[in-house]
Amino acid sequence: MGRLLVIAGSDSSAGAGIQADLKTAQAFGVYAQTAITAVTVQNTLGVRAVHPVPPDIVRGQIAAALEDIGADAIKIGMLGSGAIAAAVADILAEETYARIPLVLDTVLLSSSGAPLLDAPGLAVLKTRLLRRALLVTPNLAEAEALTGIRPDNEQRARDAKTALGRLGVENALFKGGHGDGEILRDFLWSDGAMTVLEAARQQTRHTHGTGCTLATAIASGLAQGRDLNEAVSRAHAYLQQAIRTAPGLGAGSGPLNHS
Repeated sequence: MGRLLVIAGSDSSAGAGIQADLKTAQAFGVYAQTAITAVTVQNTLGVRAVHPVPPDIVRGQIAAALEDIGADAIKIGMLGSGAIAAAVADILAEETYARIPLVLDTVLLSSSGAPLLDAPGLAVLKTRLLRRALLVTPNLAEAEALTGIRPDNEQRARDAKTALGRLGVENALFKGGHGDGEILRDFLWSDGAMTVLEAARQQTRHTHGTGCTLATAIASGLAQGRDLNEAVSRAHAYLQQAIRTAPGLGAGSGPLNHS
């Protein structure tokens, strides 16, 4: 089955965040536990408010999950604040948990542009969590915020990976969904080699939660014992189908079809 722990925020519209993570894990037959970092007020039109969970409660959720059921992989999404990010980094650095594969989705902004991580949180991300992750999955804007380079072609992807390497990152997936052109390219760096994953642009506004969904699909593969390249390839195909068959809900950026 595989066991997954997701550390992320809650999305009241259920298109992204913890709700999307649970639906994705279920689609892959993985048992997912959760540690909620924030409660958001949002729908397909955007984020209206964010209420952070106290850091000790976030840490307590992680401890409760890992001490009992345990996890074969961990996925981190929205952290929200430096205090929460530090609490997460502290417990995941403990020797008991340090070897669990971690997929880090660098959630900095919502798809509507709302900030989802403060400056102290970004500092914790750069100095502690990036180096802890087996895989980091920034989109183009997030990669640029982390490295100063927008990895929208092969050469810039190489340069951005070099910059992330200075922060301790070994493997990275640069997501090209916000790029230009009719063919979108994700650049995967794994074990020192680059793989390009291509997909035709789908003309749709229903892309809410694509980043959460992809990272959780990858983490689900790792939880089931798949190697990184295989987990990423399978997750990439799943995401394309989830977008293609989206139910068309909401007046804005609608949810995917996770099932």
